[in-house]
Amino acid sequence: MRILLVEDDREISAMLKGYLETEGFEIVTAFDGLEALQSFDSESFDLVLLDLMIPRLSGMEVMRKIREKSTVPILIVSAKDSDSDKSLGLGLGADDYITKPFSVTELSARIKANIRRSTQYSVHKDVEETQGTLNVGELTINLDDFTVCKNGLSIDLTAKEYEILKLLAKNPKKVYTKEQIYANVWNDAYCGDENAVNVHISRLRNKIEDNPRSPRYIVTVWGIGYRLGE
Repeated sequence: MRILLVEDDREISAMLKGYLETEGFEIVTAFDGLEALQSFDSESFDLVLLDLMIPRLSGMEVMRKIREKSTVPILIVSAKDSDSDKSLGLGLGADDYITKPFSVTELSARIKANIRRSTQYSVHKDVEETQGTLNVGELTINLDDFTVCKNGLSIDLTAKEYEILKLLAKNPKKVYTKEQIYANVWNDAYCGDENAVNVHISRLRNKIEDNPRSPRYIVTVWGIGYRLGE
């Protein structure tokens, strides 16, 4: 698996590169935002490990530009640890967020988990290859090619956004708690990280709803979780 490591501190970069290579990853390093985008455009990666505080082009801007053309897993590594920073990072398209200082073993575990989820998403396409489409109001969820259209126009969803929408659409009468959504979509034990679910729900609503403040498709059931709108 190939990782693009974007970190301007060369000592940290060298340390992470050395450790992750012993874990079996192939590492390509970039030390500023422009170099990161040049590497991403010219090579193929399974995950991007991205520091936010980098020169020439910020980590947030790098992530925004990557998300315009790719759903590759992005793991933010940052000294910024406030809830607002995490929400902003996840809202712009990050799959995970780890704050400095961190243990390299935890980082490695997070990387492997995110690559595994991405790989499972790709493999899962074959399982539902012949199950057609789900039609919900103006939305058409294609289970063959993992695309979503609204009134015939394609909507660009990430893997997790698609899986959340499909989960609710396939079980229209069921109310899902955040723990259940996390377990089904992330394929991991829920550790009380409501922020990840909240941010992905918010981002999905912004893409599929006419008015995200008054959602029609993803309805909040206060005190419990979410369900498909009627």
